[in-house]
Amino acid sequence: MKTVAIIDYGMGNLHSAKKAVEHVAPDATVLVTDNADRIREADRVILPGVGAIRDCMAEIRRLGVDTLVREVSQDRPFLGICVGMQALMSRSEENGGVDCIDLFPSQVRYFGDNLTENGERLKVPHMGWNEVYRTIEHPLWHNIPDGDRFYFVHSYYVEAEGNADIAGRSHYGVDLAAAVAKDNIFAAQFHPEKSARAGLQLLKNFTDWTGKC
Repeated sequence: MKTVAIIDYGMGNLHSAKKAVEHVAPDATVLVTDNADRIREADRVILPGVGAIRDCMAEIRRLGVDTLVREVSQDRPFLGICVGMQALMSRSEENGGVDCIDLFPSQVRYFGDNLTENGERLKVPHMGWNEVYRTIEHPLWHNIPDGDRFYFVHSYYVEAEGNADIAGRSHYGVDLAAAVAKDNIFAAQFHPEKSARAGLQLLKNFTDWTGKC
């Protein structure tokens, strides 16, 4: 029986993520845990996240989750969600600049207070459904039509331009990395657990994924 560990560092949609994974993988054991040994023993690991990156990174470092993430993301399927994706980047410009876990070299940028599209002001945060277009073929896109819609809630984004690790692209005033991937790591800016059929399919793909592309 496969085990999926959702890292509990006090930030993230832990309950909804757990329920969604249990729904798509009823035979799996899904744990919400801060126990490092149980996380190390899991077959798959999810790093969720909501809120301000400074608060998230403060808890991640206080609990040693940064070191644990660097360890467990090397040898098994690993999924970052929302701020959990941003935490995997090198640095965020939020709150004057926050160093992150640095598994990906990308920077996290602010949408800005004057974000516009075709002359119209866009609200920040970017909240709601948006299309995601894959930029690479990947097992986590299996059975998900290109351009399908996922649910986003964020004021900061990972740059798409020049991003060698981008796996999916969206547009909200600017092009943004909706997903990134490298080796056995996949991370999404959107919330798959809130994204209806497409999100559940992505989570099912993750629970089936061997970590190889």
